[in-house]
Amino acid sequence: MWVQKEFLLLPRNRGFHLVTDEIVTVIPELSSVKHGLLHLFIKHTSASLSINENADPTVRQDLESHFNKFVPERAPYYRHDYEGDDDMPAHIKNCLIGCSVSIPVTDGVLNLGIWQGIYLCEHRNQAGKRRIVATLYGQSRSDE
Repeated sequence: MWVQKEFLLLPRNRGFHLVTDEIVTVIPELSSVKHGLLHLFIKHTSASLSINENADPTVRQDLESHFNKFVPERAPYYRHDYEGDDDMPAHIKNCLIGCSVSIPVTDGVLNLGIWQGIYLCEHRNQAGKRRIVATLYGQSRSDE
């Protein structure tokens, strides 16, 4: 079984946002997979996808704080600066975090750890909707 679809995540402020439920909602085909894999790819260079803590929101706040210090705005060596102070750091953060995640699917649900969730890592101050490509593949539950 193979399913591929594109969908949009609503615009969010800069930061790390838990989007697991939003993603599961737009992929109802997950429930028909016995075992397989969901691959998510973000079609942008100034936002990222990651998997991390889903329980304590201070983790997301600390990640944002750390990445802002680790990859500062207005570094004197940036040449790509005409799209705003946050643009070049956004590209660097995308390279560090990545543009895709793969998650096992077992018995129709994402097989994440109890404290894991999918993050949209928004690196721009004024971002728009983010386009995601989801590719789901695996053995159908009806093939059992």
